[in-house]
Amino acid sequence: MARHLDLGIAGENVAQKALEDRGYKVVDRNVRLRSGELDMVAFDGDELVVVEVRTRSVGKMAPPETTVGPSKLRKLVRTGRWYVLNKGWEGPWRIDVVAVTVEGDKNPEVEIFRDVTMGLIEQ
Repeated sequence: MARHLDLGIAGENVAQKALEDRGYKVVDRNVRLRSGELDMVAFDGDELVVVEVRTRSVGKMAPPETTVGPSKLRKLVRTGRWYVLNKGWEGPWRIDVVAVTVEGDKNPEVEIFRDVTMGLIEQ
């Protein structure tokens, strides 16, 4: 497996633990739908959360959270809507981004950006 894929899988594992430590309940990972892929789906209380995980090594040009641009965000909203529709979810939902930064053997740094659409998702 390519090194960047290994880094991505490790980042998702770190992200899941960080989310669970903060009270999220992860219910799906690597969900593939016609409209795209969702890294994770979790519940934060009674709110469904679509989670995009971005993992980078120190020294890359941009921090991981800045790599989710408008195009990716539109795709996440579209795929999230498909997920919500297919699961019959009628409650509130949002999109969070988990940024994982890895530096050698140090513990990865994790930052969670909640509701990156700032509440603009139509419920």
